[in-house]
Amino acid sequence: MKKRIAVLGSTGSIGTQALEVIDKNPESFELMAITAGNNADLLIEQALRFVPRHVVIGNESKYAYVRDALAHLPVNVAAGFDTIVKAAGLEEIDMVLTAMVGYSGLLPTVEAVKSGKDIALANKETLVVAGEYIKKIAAENHVQILPVDSEHSAIFQCLVGEPAKSIEKIYLTASGGPFRGKTREALEHVTKKEALQHPNWCMGNKVTIDSASLMNKGLEVIEARWLFDLPPDQIDVIIHPQSIIHSMVQFTDGSLKAQMGLPDMRLPIQYALGFPDRLKSDFPRFNFADYPSLTFQKPDTSVFRNLELAFEALRKGGNMPCILNAANEIVVNAFLNDKVKFLQMPSIIEKVMHKISFIPNPSLDDYCASDSESRTITRELITAKTVF
Repeated sequence: MKKRIAVLGSTGSIGTQALEVIDKNPESFELMAITAGNNADLLIEQALRFVPRHVVIGNESKYAYVRDALAHLPVNVAAGFDTIVKAAGLEEIDMVLTAMVGYSGLLPTVEAVKSGKDIALANKETLVVAGEYIKKIAAENHVQILPVDSEHSAIFQCLVGEPAKSIEKIYLTASGGPFRGKTREALEHVTKKEALQHPNWCMGNKVTIDSASLMNKGLEVIEARWLFDLPPDQIDVIIHPQSIIHSMVQFTDGSLKAQMGLPDMRLPIQYALGFPDRLKSDFPRFNFADYPSLTFQKPDTSVFRNLELAFEALRKGGNMPCILNAANEIVVNAFLNDKVKFLQMPSIIEKVMHKISFIPNPSLDDYCASDSESRTITRELITAKTVF
């Protein structure tokens, strides 16, 4: 039977590629629902192409525009964030691909898990913010969480058929972004245009800036802790500029498994949607002759401090990763709007981590409150310029 799929965040980079995968595998997937935050035009275009049963636009002011454009189709059009959350739990859906950006993906994912839907997880912030809670309710509802991030998909693929007790360490690879090898002095006056020039991947602005600062890798470290039930000292990061080895697992006998391929997000998306089957594709193939040298180096956390801040938040636990994530989302937005400099971002995040009350065993309400308070404090620090 076809898997009935909902794509939350269908107009973003992951969402559009997910629709491409669904389009190329009509015998395996049926698109049931798509949602977007603000991009009404692309959402309409997607609805016209796929005619899903449910279309939701988060921006309620654009509801009438989307409704009228799709009035001639058998499509249920709705609006508002609460409706996106409800769409994640619709009875006729088997799997939810969560591709919303940042903290906004948490509550829809919670709804999907509580409704018994398997999750293709592209929204790493869900596990960063509330990993322990999500894993708990996933176990209670017998839900699979299948990673879509290329690094976590690589680890997942390497672990198929392997007992958990055989894992010694996992290595998440990172390209190093556009500023790999740069000194702090060289990064003093970099622009957002320079930061958005990722050497290997085409991603949305927020993720691209996170990649440039290595915060994206830090968030992936926290996500990996919950996906694979590993303590921080069994998770490591290695810079691999070619982005061919997507991540590796080292086992207790000393052997190492790596998942390799060209940097193409459609592959991990298709693997997650199709699991446990490995579907055929016409994606470009890797050619060893094109990559005669694969190189590796340790990340410089004295320059890229966000990675170390993420490890600190993970070791602290509780609501600290939630605080880290909220502060990061605000400073990245400020950087994209020319309100802070590149090297000021980790300084602000660290300040917020020290100001917000630590909660060792947070509830879902605690996570939501910590997120809100962290955003408020971060905005106040940026406005006051007290840490610059």
